[in-house]
Amino acid sequence: MHLIEATSRIEPCLPDALEPSVVDLVASIASASERLGGKLHPQTALSLAELVRVMNCYYSNLIEGHNTRPREIEAALNADYARQEEKRNLQLEAVAHITVQRNIDALHIAGTLPEPTSATFIQWLHKSFYENLPEGMRIMEKQGKKMIIIPGMFRNAPKDDVTVGRHQPPSSDVVQAFMEHFQARYSLAAHGKGMGIAAIAAAHHRFNYIHPFIDGNGRVSRLMSHAMALHAGIGAHGLWSISRGLARGVESPLDYMRMMDFADMPRQGDLDGRGNLSLKALNTFIVWFLQICLDQITFMQSLFDLDALAGRLRIYCERQGWGVDAFTVLERALISGELPRGDITRITGKKERSARLLLSALTDHGILASSTPKGAVSLRFPVSAVETLFPNLFPGV
Repeated sequence: MHLIEATSRIEPCLPDALEPSVVDLVASIASASERLGGKLHPQTALSLAELVRVMNCYYSNLIEGHNTRPREIEAALNADYARQEEKRNLQLEAVAHITVQRNIDALHIAGTLPEPTSATFIQWLHKSFYENLPEGMRIMEKQGKKMIIIPGMFRNAPKDDVTVGRHQPPSSDVVQAFMEHFQARYSLAAHGKGMGIAAIAAAHHRFNYIHPFIDGNGRVSRLMSHAMALHAGIGAHGLWSISRGLARGVESPLDYMRMMDFADMPRQGDLDGRGNLSLKALNTFIVWFLQICLDQITFMQSLFDLDALAGRLRIYCERQGWGVDAFTVLERALISGELPRGDITRITGKKERSARLLLSALTDHGILASSTPKGAVSLRFPVSAVETLFPNLFPGV
């Protein structure tokens, strides 16, 4: 078997030991993720996690060259689709992405999230996403060939062989073996916390290096990284996600592809590890990826700080022309998580009819909602409120 088709081709999968810079980053990430959203009521955190899913979807789509605006994504989540087929298809793509991430988060909350690097889980990610796309979005042309994407199926025939830029992934007939090796090397159960966090970065690159699916590898890798962060204990209940950082980069939006290409580098002599690929390049990529993670966790912490969020909520009420009573209700919902409808009369001092009108105005706006018609209300975060409540979360809505 030629080296190019041996599973050792993706070695080193991890360094033998973490460099000091990686150890420092791992410690900072673990500490920052533990603080993220720590003061928020769990119900408020759940509502914010839904906003983060929209953010993650937006940036993941952007990386793929699909600029589906946050308002268009929000409309699609409310079953309000564009008439134009191309735009409607992109909205359906967004809903499919968010649905998969919701399911990942639900599995984590239930304590049933599988090993994120297992072939079974990875195929489930791909299948769950693609089976909810229109048929036309499951057909692609690559290198002059028409290829049908079968949800959840690894490349397994010569017709599925692809070239990605200047990179030639392993042939289709060895993809299954590569993915078994991938799972064995990156299973979080096999590593301590520090190496497990570093593995999130390394696995992200090596998965795309294998390129196990005909299409959708980038998107699946970002969803896998999200699941790995949750599994490794740094996911902060879904209050941050890697896609925003990857789309923005450290220096420019071009960083992601440049660093992925850099980590493809072959071993550079006897002082560059013992594998086929460069250990130095892998360590550089791990540091870069973890810097992105830390930057995103820190950024989201600044947005979701309880006191700061309450202050921006007051500003939002003022900009909407709402009186102090509206802010009083929203602040109580922020702190308490849920607010029984009957409490609005008590906390505002308004008469029952006026309290009902206020509640109706806030729910019609979408900033308050409940799961049942007469149930307690909790905060929601419509895209229209993002620019004030969460500045710089999106470049524009």
